[in-house]
Amino acid sequence: MPENSTEVTAAGIARLAGVGRAAVSNWRRRHADFPKPVGGTEASPSFALPEVEQWLRDQGKLAEVPLRERVWQQLTGHPGGAVTALVHAGCALLLVRDRPTAWLEITAVSDARMAGVLPGALDHVLADRFGEDRSGGGRAVPTPTEQELLPSVPLLRAVSELAAENGARQAFDFLFGRQLDANPRQYTLTPPGLAELMADLAEPPRGARQSGRHPSRTVLDPAAGTGALLRAVGRPTALYAQETDPDLAALTALRLALHAAGGGSGGALAVRTGDTLRADAFPRLTVDAVLCHPPFNERNWGHDELAYDPRWEYGFPARTESELAWVQHALAHLREGGTAVVLMPPAAASRRSGRRIRADLLRRGALRAVIALPAGAAPPYGIPLHIWVLRKPGSEQPPAPELLVVDTAEPEQAGAPTGRDRLDWPAVRAAVLDAWTPFDAPGRRDPVEEQPGTSRAVPVIELLDDDVDLAPARHLPPRAAGGGAAELVRVRQRLDDTLKLTSRLTPPPAVPGEPARRPFTTVGELARAGALHLRTGTGASGGTARVLTEHDVLAGTAPSGTAQSGAATGPAHTPSPDAEPLLLEEGDVVVPVLGGGSMARVVDQATAGAALGRNLQLLRPDPAALDPWFLAGFLRATANNRQASSYASTAARLDARRLQVPRLPLDEQQRYGEQFSALAAFEDALRTAGRLGGQLVQGMYDGLTEGTVAPE
Repeated sequence: MPENSTEVTAAGIARLAGVGRAAVSNWRRRHADFPKPVGGTEASPSFALPEVEQWLRDQGKLAEVPLRERVWQQLTGHPGGAVTALVHAGCALLLVRDRPTAWLEITAVSDARMAGVLPGALDHVLADRFGEDRSGGGRAVPTPTEQELLPSVPLLRAVSELAAENGARQAFDFLFGRQLDANPRQYTLTPPGLAELMADLAEPPRGARQSGRHPSRTVLDPAAGTGALLRAVGRPTALYAQETDPDLAALTALRLALHAAGGGSGGALAVRTGDTLRADAFPRLTVDAVLCHPPFNERNWGHDELAYDPRWEYGFPARTESELAWVQHALAHLREGGTAVVLMPPAAASRRSGRRIRADLLRRGALRAVIALPAGAAPPYGIPLHIWVLRKPGSEQPPAPELLVVDTAEPEQAGAPTGRDRLDWPAVRAAVLDAWTPFDAPGRRDPVEEQPGTSRAVPVIELLDDDVDLAPARHLPPRAAGGGAAELVRVRQRLDDTLKLTSRLTPPPAVPGEPARRPFTTVGELARAGALHLRTGTGASGGTARVLTEHDVLAGTAPSGTAQSGAATGPAHTPSPDAEPLLLEEGDVVVPVLGGGSMARVVDQATAGAALGRNLQLLRPDPAALDPWFLAGFLRATANNRQASSYASTAARLDARRLQVPRLPLDEQQRYGEQFSALAAFEDALRTAGRLGGQLVQGMYDGLTEGTVAPE
């Protein structure tokens, strides 16, 4: 093995081969020639990447390692750590994009010579983007030295190849996304759908130019994190960001610089490192808009040191009200008429310790809207967060007389997709903007129409009581129960029709039979023989609006995911920009990877064309060799799933290659397939009846208690 060869863990091998980690463990046990560990620990060993690649090729499990996987393994094996390697890669990608000719000249020399030349070239391009790196200047991305760059040169050469293949921005987004995915607890993320909504709320209303208000083009994020909020801003003239973590600040600065137009034409960009509340990096800056996803529930935010800070114009926040300190920090950086959009925990709208500040924000017209999001919109995922929209009061403008309250959390229905990764962001965005746009129209004189249960413009005087409770649900008229009595009648009729269908589809009494003794084969053997193709979902949508998620398969519902929601497996993950979508075809069989339950779904005409989400495996049978319903039916057998599942942790993981199918002629397969198809139709009718029954029961409860349904 060459010295300093890149090492890869079992998880990395699984990613290279497109299998689960259980498969890698099996290979180690079953194959004496599997590469021996060269590092790591006994519980988590690491292997030499070249040896692993060769073994996979010899076994026919890998034609060639994809370039992006090779680059990622080089990055994670960097002696300075993945973050250092990623910063060096981002710097190099800026040079590749902005000065491609210079990059070609630099890479034409030896590694040692390249490390000596790079600092000067990188300093030039970094200064163009972030300003001169003066001592104590606080630039988020300092120029790396020759000694620091020398171990990174092979990685940088590979990164430039990836950029040539996919583009500099896409290459960095892929690597940065992998880093976030590999460290989900290290970063607090703002999902793309939420970032786009907050950026939309910060835009000036229609007609703002005619009314003398300026477009929102200079934007500050004082708690920048991974830069998601600033990336969502369209056509900015200047972006300003501050982040406490120096490593994350550097990565975010490079991400924003690569996201901007090349050649220095993407507008001003200033990213600084430091504790925003204690050491504001932009003390005299005023901007058109502030976007902020601050840390929640911080006790050590500077309460004792900052008692006389001039930012507390609306009152000194209590030690337990760090979020109200961030709100006032945002207002302090706005020009008159500028807009701040801040993500807040729901408790900030009602805690007694913050009622005086909330009251002053209302009296002076600074707080314009409180928007309740569905649970799962952003971390912490278990609670329905709020968005506060604020506007810096003008000296010649009277205080706004109303506060807009919006509640986007629809009542949960049995079987309906809810929670993290299943939010319908287009619907949430439409509900919020449909309420906000007319409310914020310049020169509005007519009252805004209220939407029961969704939105209302509340007179400020109604809110200025002892509690100053701004939770939207407390100030909204209730929705009509289940759409009213007429809708409940329609639901009952649909339930009656579904129950009749269920009765017709009920299987006939089971006929006793002798246990069958058939020869079996595995899915893995069928795949090697070409009778079916086995693929794993990438979560990428490829431009389609539909993604079939794990929840959809388990619940038997239509594809409900989007490019973000169908892909996510945790708070940190979104599909990489260059991930290839896997589009479903009629007759495909889809199997969930996690959960341990027996489930397989045959793709019908209505589902065909959707993309396959994460945590799902696709089996595409050759119709001349395998009947899809026969295949799906035997895959659902309890014993079959038990022997093909591994239990390395608290969750079971299914290895589809180990699932067994009997060897039967096609005509006999089709006989079984007809029975399995009829069972699936019966199961679907039962699910529909359950959803309609739950909807009818809850609607009747609500109608009777609210008076919209009379007791009889």
